[in-house]
Amino acid sequence: MINTRMYTGLSFPTFVVGSLPRPQWVRDVIEDRKAGRLDRAAAAELLDDAVPSAIRLQERANLDYISDGEWRRESYVKIFTDYVDGFAVDAIQIPDSILAYPAVVSKIVPHDPIALDEARFLRDYTGKRILVAVPSVYTIGRRMWHPDHSRKAYPTREAFMEDCIPVVRQAVLALKDLGVDAIQLDDPWLALLVDPAYRAQEGITDPEAEMDLCVRTVNAVVDGIEDVFISVHLCHAHFNRRHSTVGSYHLIMEALGRMHVQRIAMELATPVAGGVDALKNFPANMILGLGVIDHCDPHVETPAEVVQRVERAMEYVPADRISLNPDCGFSPSSVNPMDLDEAYLKLAAMSHGAQLLREKYG
Repeated sequence: MINTRMYTGLSFPTFVVGSLPRPQWVRDVIEDRKAGRLDRAAAAELLDDAVPSAIRLQERANLDYISDGEWRRESYVKIFTDYVDGFAVDAIQIPDSILAYPAVVSKIVPHDPIALDEARFLRDYTGKRILVAVPSVYTIGRRMWHPDHSRKAYPTREAFMEDCIPVVRQAVLALKDLGVDAIQLDDPWLALLVDPAYRAQEGITDPEAEMDLCVRTVNAVVDGIEDVFISVHLCHAHFNRRHSTVGSYHLIMEALGRMHVQRIAMELATPVAGGVDALKNFPANMILGLGVIDHCDPHVETPAEVVQRVERAMEYVPADRISLNPDCGFSPSSVNPMDLDEAYLKLAAMSHGAQLLREKYG
């Protein structure tokens, strides 16, 4: 059985999910790079100066696993298009939102492994364990295939996903070979299935088929890859402190047990996730990445509140299979208006809570 001490030497290890809020000037660099007002080399030089601040923030918060804050990315999923050709920029407009997404418009062609340059910089800049996130195939397919733009290249969403599998798999292999300690597949679109309103909006009439598709693509990416710790992250998606969906994870819990990964990181601190009772069916062969920080709530949790949330989860999952993380990245999109100081205080409280748990439970 996997237990947390096997991969950290600590009980209740602490993880980030990935992103931190960007300072305005970093957001401006990303937007200027996107608009062509700043070439990619000049933007990279500026971001090389910025990213160490995100790393040091997490080190000061005393986290066990850290990221680079994803400060180089426009978003957690759009990063795919930074390393893969075949997309039209911002072709998919989101109703009642400032957000827009790329649409696949031709057969995709990767030119570099996803996030490898980010990971190399992070590895060389910290002595901490590092986590690097890449988008899941299922989420890429749900977000960036559109019937009005994509059918000439890929007649179906599923056909697009098939071509994404080897690209994401190559990214995981390259990150493993670099020595990344933990790789995270971001898969919020699986969690969105729990909301009937979302399913109706997307025209999803067979959620079981969608879950099977998600599981199959995750396993196609990771099967046979050893000696690296792989997580899948789930959430209800958010922007400007508002979630996109609501609902308990009961519907998808069986599907999670069929994924060939070591850890499932779940958004559970927020009330929209429906409470920890869904964990009564949490897969017995996996580590729980327990969301103990509500990133959408401006209230900064106390260490005691972190402990209380973990102890509630321990009614369903044993302590040696629990790790701690925020519900989600604080700013999966660079334009998400979140507060960096607030994020630091929340992460520090999570680390303090983990220490209290170690003292109490060994």
